[in-house]
Amino acid sequence: MTPVLDDMVSRPGSTVSLLRTVVGLYLRDAGGWMPTRALLELMAALGVPAPQTRTALSRVKQRGVLAAATREGRPGFALAEGAVPMLERGDRRIDRPRSMGPGDDWCVIVFSVPEEERERRHQLRRRLRWVGCGTVSPGVWICPDFLRGEVLGILADLALADRAVLFTTRGLPTATDLPEAIGQWWDLDHLAALHRDFIENCAAVPDAAPAPTAGTFADYVRCIDHWRPIPYLDPGLPPGCLPADWPGTESVALFRGIRDSHAGPSAAFVREVLSSVLPRVLSADGPSRP
Repeated sequence: MTPVLDDMVSRPGSTVSLLRTVVGLYLRDAGGWMPTRALLELMAALGVPAPQTRTALSRVKQRGVLAAATREGRPGFALAEGAVPMLERGDRRIDRPRSMGPGDDWCVIVFSVPEEERERRHQLRRRLRWVGCGTVSPGVWICPDFLRGEVLGILADLALADRAVLFTTRGLPTATDLPEAIGQWWDLDHLAALHRDFIENCAAVPDAAPAPTAGTFADYVRCIDHWRPIPYLDPGLPPGCLPADWPGTESVALFRGIRDSHAGPSAAFVREVLSSVLPRVLSADGPSRP
């Protein structure tokens, strides 16, 4: 089974990114398959014309997330086998953002990949950055220890487990103080900009429980789409090591409020769309994944 990578390439708000967000939120709870017509209607609720959605479906299929599948004569798309672990990993990241406490452990990753394997070395560095690791030096990276499992998964995927050693440490002796070192290991300006962009794009979403309408669905999916890359790139660094005006606390609180108020009504809207296309395709519980 070929692993499917988390989507850190598509620009939030693009058709491909919105489609992957819809797939991640609702396809599993719909039985792992949806008719093409339902996907077109859901994307239309997001303001995406059918031709653009069809192009995005083709691209997402090429990336190993979806597979074309016809059921009872109805054309549709099912989750590709390799996509399930990626979506489950996304559930943990996106819905339950974590943050280090002042006494929590760090994981230090030390690796050496020879020049003749530079493509795998490039892939390793890129993927470590995608899961929120900081760069101490080209062959030394660091992250909260609760991300150790994801780092081990990356090393296994790239067949580089024998090229790396992982250390757990509580203290981090540095030549400078820890907040200054963290500012060198992570691009905090970029992470802060991601949080502020989310706040700017989503602060106007009503916090009252909305009706299960296309508008509610669109608000929710677009907010999740903007939020989705943030808990990957931002590993949840200790608050005491971050700038005083760090926007992450406000951003996380806003995300949780939108999720709590909009997840249920949005799922109800998806049930209505699916029921209109395929009567009795869902149970009364229906899609509920935030």
